[in-house]
Amino acid sequence: MAHATTDLIESWLIPMKMKRLLLFVTVVALSLVTSGVLLAQANPFVGTWKLNPAKSKFGAGAPPKEETITIQTVGDQDQVMVNSTAADGSASWGYEVPVKGGTGKILAGPWDAVSSKWIDDHTRETIYMKGGKEIRTNYLVVSKNGKTLTITLKGTSPQIWPLSLELI
Repeated sequence: MAHATTDLIESWLIPMKMKRLLLFVTVVALSLVTSGVLLAQANPFVGTWKLNPAKSKFGAGAPPKEETITIQTVGDQDQVMVNSTAADGSASWGYEVPVKGGTGKILAGPWDAVSSKWIDDHTRETIYMKGGKEIRTNYLVVSKNGKTLTITLKGTSPQIWPLSLELI
């Protein structure tokens, strides 16, 4: 009889251990997926943004014919890639900065340093440097509905003119 009782208990315990393990694995997997979705939603800048020339304001010089900015989060970095078609040809440039803000690295472009900081939940400031001097500052603002990115650019380089770009 003791042997039958032991078999009954073991046959009941093994499936219970498997159910607990399956439940644990499911909870961990759902937690990871949910946290990834929440992090992606927490950064309103992530996405692909296309220049809307009709709603943009340009200073002196020829404005770009088109421009696409792609922002994605890779690990703890925001990766920004810009593809632009200017009146005098195409240009591509990019950089990475920490999601939380701070000093990043230039992936391509005329600068040798970049840093970024959050002003508020929908506003970011990005500073570009060359030779240890600030030469350009972008103020990026995502609308509350998340459909429009407005970039106001200021700079000290002769190639920089005051402008405000609206991207959708």
